[in-house]
Amino acid sequence: MVYVSGRYGTLRSEIERIFADGRSCVLELETVGAKKVQGSWPGAVTIFIAAPSFEELERRLRERATESSGVIEERLEVARRQMEEADDFAHVVVNDDVERAVEELDGIVTKELASVGRLSAT
Repeated sequence: MVYVSGRYGTLRSEIERIFADGRSCVLELETVGAKKVQGSWPGAVTIFIAAPSFEELERRLRERATESSGVIEERLEVARRQMEEADDFAHVVVNDDVERAVEELDGIVTKELASVGRLSAT
């Protein structure tokens, strides 16, 4: 398996190369990008990582104090829209406890890779 961040665009040719090598990749995408991948790649598995609540997400963003209030408001508006799309994803993992969420995510990835015969230690 290969991790590829899709925040700034991922070349289709790069994904095809990874698959041609018999490997799978994990893309970190916004909901729009995830839906495009889902529509373009049969068998793509989507996982939505959700905050326990909108209020908790807002608290976390404000507590970090790494962005201006205006930027936080913009991020919250995007998050509000994205949270409404969670049901469009094959899996939803609630990030209420990091260790538990990681275990759940690991279980989903392991199960999905095993189902397509791509379970690999790499």
